[in-house]
Amino acid sequence: MIIDALNQLSNSQAVGASAVGTNVIDLTNDRSIGVGEPVGVLFTVEVAADQTSGDEDYTFDVETASDAAQTTAVQLLGRRVFESGTPTAPAQDADLLVAGFRIFIGIPPALLSESERYLGIRYVTAGTSPTITVSAHLLPQSFVQANVLHPDAITIS
Repeated sequence: MIIDALNQLSNSQAVGASAVGTNVIDLTNDRSIGVGEPVGVLFTVEVAADQTSGDEDYTFDVETASDAAQTTAVQLLGRRVFESGTPTAPAQDADLLVAGFRIFIGIPPALLSESERYLGIRYVTAGTSPTITVSAHLLPQSFVQANVLHPDAITIS
């Protein structure tokens, strides 16, 4: 799989406490993101989420902000929540967060006047000992749909 490094928001980022991604995408010249081909952020779990205490929660956010540090005028574009133990809706079970698991958060179409300058991601963790290692990339939705992972030991004919 070939991925553009300029569209990479996290590169094997070890997350233990809430943090923003290691990179942002500057939308200075074209803030009409998602207009035309639908796009989103694909998160790939590289090291499974820790659930040792059974109270660890993991939230994946896609957002825009007016500054590269993602501290001002933050606008949430999409979110997925995973909880240990018995998740409450709309959260999903953190048991899914094993190495190789992929999460796609689509970005709704936004015009120049609706979005801020920087596109980034945020990891929000909670609980006793949350840790996870993740990479994240901005990709067209069609790319994600065309590259479906299949379990081992299955022959596709």
